[in-house]
Amino acid sequence: MAVRSGVSATAALGEISAPMRPGVQALVFQVLRSLGTAQGLRKQLASRTPSPAVDALLCSSLALVSLKDDAPYEPFTLVNQAVEAAKKTSNARAHAAFINGCLRRFLRERDALMDIVLQDPVARWNHPAWWVTRLEKDYPNEWQDLLAAGNMRPPMVLRVNAKRVTVEQYRKHLHAQGIESSANGPYGATLVQPLPVGQIPGFQQGDVSVQDGAAQIAAPLLLGGLDGKKRLRILDACAAPGGKTAHLLELTDAENVDLIALDVDAARCERIYENLQRLALSAQVIVGDAADPGTWWDGQPFDAILLDAPCTASGIDRRHPDIRWLRRESDIAQLAGVQARLLECLWPMIKPNGRLLYCTCSVFPAEGRDQIKAFLAHNTDAAMLPSPGHLLPLFGAKPDGLPDNLSGDNDGFFYALLEKRPV
Repeated sequence: MAVRSGVSATAALGEISAPMRPGVQALVFQVLRSLGTAQGLRKQLASRTPSPAVDALLCSSLALVSLKDDAPYEPFTLVNQAVEAAKKTSNARAHAAFINGCLRRFLRERDALMDIVLQDPVARWNHPAWWVTRLEKDYPNEWQDLLAAGNMRPPMVLRVNAKRVTVEQYRKHLHAQGIESSANGPYGATLVQPLPVGQIPGFQQGDVSVQDGAAQIAAPLLLGGLDGKKRLRILDACAAPGGKTAHLLELTDAENVDLIALDVDAARCERIYENLQRLALSAQVIVGDAADPGTWWDGQPFDAILLDAPCTASGIDRRHPDIRWLRRESDIAQLAGVQARLLECLWPMIKPNGRLLYCTCSVFPAEGRDQIKAFLAHNTDAAMLPSPGHLLPLFGAKPDGLPDNLSGDNDGFFYALLEKRPV
């Protein structure tokens, strides 16, 4: 119900007591990945839309019970507990019998109801209609795989702190403790079975961080080719919560780098401090708007800038399935405008022969390929260096036109590395 009112699932889960939170998150994420089907079923089972609380409880129950073989509990348990939940909720108590009747009818008529409901693309793919249409237009060959990937549970990938241990050493350490993993790029290890952060060996000591393989590309891509410089001045714009900031510091010598981590949100800047403290790293953390440099920039140019721009986050909706239900199609154009402004504001801050890495966790070309094409057309001193472009969450497949897609499972990202040519 909170997500439907516009609240992010992360914020709503923050209100849940710590012991209950993992179980609640697992259930709500599964519900959100099946919400299109559930809403279609509710329309078939109820002629009128119930009140928000009753509808939320009914759709949550339908989302879980409709999974059939993948349902987290037996159908009779789900029905029983849905009714009990209604009885214990003041604004749903009077509708317990209605919820019971809908769920039992679904179980009796499952096949016929599913046949009807799954003719609707929203129910079939569990994404908003505009999202389905947009992906079909942008990726005529991959759109179905992208939608299916969005409904899968993502892997848990760790970034190994290169200052402390190698991937091979860390994986051997995991194996010795009965934890199996696979290598994921030069700095990553994917756990065969996800673990709570508190149970990950070496996490509290700073040996590893949780970061998807696609996100781990940013730091080495930006730093490549800058090794010859005696001292680097780097800006991580839009830096919170600090994962890429930390990776940059893990790959550089502290005495040879001045790194500014900038973010407009003071609360999120605290997350940067916390992450760096755990990893025994340090950077200058500034609360400021990257699009308003007059409030924070000292006028000294940078050798390198990382712009992880605000975006729809369409590439990580498998990790945050509330995103698809919170976003509107108009958000793409609005965010593309923000991205363009950030690029224009940050580009003058780069030294000649310096680099800017533009990235988004989006699969929509308007926030990636099209954005950079427009920037290059208006900035003749910018040259594109070899970059991955759009990385799609396609389980290691390398569809035509995407030769640089990662060999393993990854989130959706876009990368463009730009170099400033001397005028």
